[in-house]
Amino acid sequence: MADPAPGVAFALAEQRTAVIADVRYELLFQIPAANNEAVNGNLLVRFDLLDASMPLVLDFRAPFGSVLDVMLNGQAVDYTVPADHIVIPARALQTGEVTVTVDFVSTDTALNRQSDFMYALFVPDRASTAFPVFEQPDIKASYVLSLDIPSHWQTIANGEQLAREPINAERDLVSFAETEAISSYLFAFAAGVMQVETAERNGRTLTMFHRETDADSLARNRDAIFDLHATALTWLEEYTGIPYPFGKFAFFAVPAFQFGGMEHPGAIWYRAETLFLDPTASRTQELGRASLIAHETAHMWFGDLVTMRWFNDVWMKEVFANFMAAKIAGPSFPDLNLQQRFFQAHHPVAYAVDRTAGANPIRQELGNLREAGSLYGAIIYQKAPVVMQQLEALLGEELLRDGLREYLQQFQFANASWQDLIEILDALTEQDLLSWSHAWVDEPGRPRIETQWTEAGIWIRQSDDNELRGLLWNQPIMLAVSVAGEVTEHSVQLVGSEVLLPLELASPPEFILPGADGIGYGRFRLDETSKTALLERVHTLQNPLHRAVTWQTLWEEVLEGALPAAAFMDAAIIAVEQETDELAAQQVLGLLRNAYWRYFSAADRLELANRIEPALWAALDRAPTAGRKGAYFNILADITLTAQGMDRLLRIWRMEETPAGLPLQEQQYIALAEMLALRQIADSEMIMDAQEQRISNPDRLARFQFLRPAFSADAQERGQLFDSFAELQNRRQESWVLDAMRAIHHPMRADASLPLVRASLDLANEIQRTGDIFFPLRWLHATLDGHRSLEAAAIVEQFLNESESLPAHLRAKVLQAADPLFRATAVQL
Repeated sequence: MADPAPGVAFALAEQRTAVIADVRYELLFQIPAANNEAVNGNLLVRFDLLDASMPLVLDFRAPFGSVLDVMLNGQAVDYTVPADHIVIPARALQTGEVTVTVDFVSTDTALNRQSDFMYALFVPDRASTAFPVFEQPDIKASYVLSLDIPSHWQTIANGEQLAREPINAERDLVSFAETEAISSYLFAFAAGVMQVETAERNGRTLTMFHRETDADSLARNRDAIFDLHATALTWLEEYTGIPYPFGKFAFFAVPAFQFGGMEHPGAIWYRAETLFLDPTASRTQELGRASLIAHETAHMWFGDLVTMRWFNDVWMKEVFANFMAAKIAGPSFPDLNLQQRFFQAHHPVAYAVDRTAGANPIRQELGNLREAGSLYGAIIYQKAPVVMQQLEALLGEELLRDGLREYLQQFQFANASWQDLIEILDALTEQDLLSWSHAWVDEPGRPRIETQWTEAGIWIRQSDDNELRGLLWNQPIMLAVSVAGEVTEHSVQLVGSEVLLPLELASPPEFILPGADGIGYGRFRLDETSKTALLERVHTLQNPLHRAVTWQTLWEEVLEGALPAAAFMDAAIIAVEQETDELAAQQVLGLLRNAYWRYFSAADRLELANRIEPALWAALDRAPTAGRKGAYFNILADITLTAQGMDRLLRIWRMEETPAGLPLQEQQYIALAEMLALRQIADSEMIMDAQEQRISNPDRLARFQFLRPAFSADAQERGQLFDSFAELQNRRQESWVLDAMRAIHHPMRADASLPLVRASLDLANEIQRTGDIFFPLRWLHATLDGHRSLEAAAIVEQFLNESESLPAHLRAKVLQAADPLFRATAVQL
């Protein structure tokens, strides 16, 4: 038999699922204090082998020589080590219970080792870089873990800590309880210098591991963090009808974690900065933290208890986590319009992919697990929850809940596919869910929806940009219609290509706003009358959700070249001066920033800055809370160009001035120093020196020192930092690398960084192969988002033309990241 292909091919996964059962891993890792020393390990895996006619293949992605010894049932055995695997020949196998023991050396690919702590992160296919394993989601197994660590380190893992015994004066052996059956990507552990906090909530012990050195920050956030977890757990137990299934509940706030969070049962990882909010945090940031905690907690049921069979259905765990998070977190924020927040958090981000030539469907094909990381993105995280919201509206809240309960009960501690869930739901309703699912889940893109007023009423028509496909999307569409200054709402179900809303109007409408409820999904194209009226009247619309939908719809017009960016910016500046709703104001600020850097030349920006900066400072002064003031301050730090504005920010950095009611924290002073250096003001190197001395948190200091060359005035120094990213070891701290790339390719340095664009694109395939799931697309965005020139667009087009062998998923990511650049250059032609 030929050697298995690198990675885990779907055929190999199917073959193993059929013959391997009841898997149990026993693992020992010896983790040195010095992160330049190797991690050694020992594995004993026990399982039932149902068919011994094929070779036994374990997955292990490590350099030659990393496998030290292999034994089968306690005896030496012949084996081979083709790329990514350990293979034991069929002639050595017998059916029944089998044990395989392997002594090995781990790679650091997924162990994220720092100077005094480390954490494992194995999603989606990284477990095999650390130890030999059957790496596929549908071979669930229990794990018994032991860690040999420095005696002054703390540890966290999926299972409860059972014992800690000294090995010698410097090292301890820590043993953990056996886990429930989980997939390999959910196995996790961390160790290092950490602090531990515990709390009791509703009779359950919650444990937080962290490295926060600011006592005030810890005290300010501690109880809220525990309370949010307790709320999410209680809600999910009631909704699902299943008690929390994994016993122990603990989490680790990881400095500069590459994701927002990761849902390992019993050992959730969070990005520390999202948990420990500063005093200037806005209500939307507080809601963001609550939603993140609810999202990761929801995964304990959706993803951990019931796991997809293959990673083509990875979206299933993410959609339900996001969908449940909105239900869980929302009620604690009655002061915020939750449907408006849902729209703003999901539709614009999903549109940013669905409008591109690289758009992908929610459910994607996956031939090999090594490509699973390329499946992740906004379509999974943002579009899918919109689709699920529509499914709930189609079925009813109770029917969907009942179907999900049946799904969780039937497949608990096992695996299921989207088809399994659809069959459960289909049996509960008369709706044609298969056709509905085909349009929304199996195909990429969005409908183009237009409205037309006639004497008979308003026609709503949908079309597919792909005329050959001719897809139709079944969804509810709400129209906001203005007649004689009065705005009314009207809903229709758009199933076919068109539907008439019978509506007798005294006069032609001043505007028709489709998708006004923030539920409808598509490219809602405005007629000229509506476009003109909404651009002038968006500030006066009484419903903030209508304003939110209007702003996004107008932005879509800018992106398609149907509305001049200058006209949009004029309206946005008025909104800065007049908008009082927190959610709408933050949306406008984000759109203003995008338009400012993408659609205006350097000279035009400076002219705009003379209008925008005073409006932002005035808005900051008017803002009633520190959180709302912080939003205006952050955008000021981002866009300020005038000498007067720079002088004021410099005084604030020097602590000679503090905006009233805005208590700035260490991270904001760091951001100010970096912004001042980026603009190459006088004494910028001295500012960076002084800021480095100010930083008290060691993790923030390490980040600052890593990034500092990216803010240098010397293009050669910036280029040398970029060149260093060609080496894998220099890309390990992915969030730092991305921050550096954004500084190197900042719009103010786009001309200087233009020669680096092709080299960055050439690295994309290597980054896809070695990086974590979000890193490739974020790398591409960090490269291209600062550019607006025809020369940059030409470089991307040449790269695509010359890279015929580029994997399809990665080519799609390039097209997604380059879409804003292509659109900005199109209006320059």
